[in-house]
Amino acid sequence: MTEFRRFRGTLGYLTNDALEAAVNCALALERPLLVKGEPGTGKTLLAEAIAQTLETELIPWHVKSTTRAQDGLYVYDTVQRLYDSRFGDGDVRDIRRYIKLGPLGRALASERRVILLIDEIDKADLEFPNDLLHELDRMRFRVVETGDEYVAKERPVVIITSNNEKELPDAFLRRCVFHFIDFPDREFMRQIVNVHHPELSRALVDQVLAVFYEIRNMSRLRKRPSTSELIDWIAALRKAGIDEVKLEQALPFLGALLKKEQDLVAYADQLAGGRKYRS
Repeated sequence: MTEFRRFRGTLGYLTNDALEAAVNCALALERPLLVKGEPGTGKTLLAEAIAQTLETELIPWHVKSTTRAQDGLYVYDTVQRLYDSRFGDGDVRDIRRYIKLGPLGRALASERRVILLIDEIDKADLEFPNDLLHELDRMRFRVVETGDEYVAKERPVVIITSNNEKELPDAFLRRCVFHFIDFPDREFMRQIVNVHHPELSRALVDQVLAVFYEIRNMSRLRKRPSTSELIDWIAALRKAGIDEVKLEQALPFLGALLKKEQDLVAYADQLAGGRKYRS
C-alpha cells in the first residue's frame, strides 16, 4: 500500500487550510479532486505542487471540445502506418509500433503512482466526464488492435480542473472530491507576490495591489485580471525600472492586465468618468 503523505503546499505554491484538506481528502479516499475557480487562481499549478510533494511524475491532459476518453487511453496511428507502407520505413506488420498511449493510458500503465492532470474538463462534451470516470474505475484497458491489456499497479492521483463554463453531470460530481479556489484577498495576494518577487519594495507592493484590486472592482470588465496576470505585470514593471504606479489612463503595461478590447475601453471610460465603480 502506498504511504500516505500529507499535502501542505510548497515554497512556490501557497495554500490555505481548506485547500490542503480537500487535497488530503482526495488522496486518502483515492478519489479524483475536482478544482473549480476563475482562470488564474492556480488550479493547474496545484497539480504541479502535489507532484512535487509526492515526488512523482505529472502527466498533463489538456482537454479540448473534441476530446474523448478513449483518445486519452491510446490512439492507433493509421496515418503513420500508411506512410510507412508507401515509403518502406519499418515493418508495418508490427501494429504495436503505431499504438501511442495517451495521458490516461500512460497514467494507468505506469509502474508507480503518478499525478494525472485533466485540465479544463468543462471544454469537453457532456459524455466525456462519465466516460472518463468509467475508465478510471476500471483501472485497466485493452488495446483492441493488438490484444494487449494494461492493468494499473497504482491508482493515479487525478486532479481535474474546471473554469465553471459548463455544468458537469451529477453522477460525475458524486464520485469526486470538490474544492472551489476563491480569488485571493489582498493579504494573501501580498504573500503570493512576495513568493514571486521577493525583492519588491513594500511601497511598490502596496501600490500595485491597490491598482490591481481597483481594476478588478470595475463593474464593466468582461475579464478581470487574474493572479498570473498580476505577477506578469509586476515582472514588466521591474524590467522597466518603474518603482511607482497609480491608477490612471496611462498606466504602464496595461495590456498585461486587461486582455480584451472592450475592457480597455471600459477602463478608459470609467477613469474619464472620475468614479470608482464597484461590482
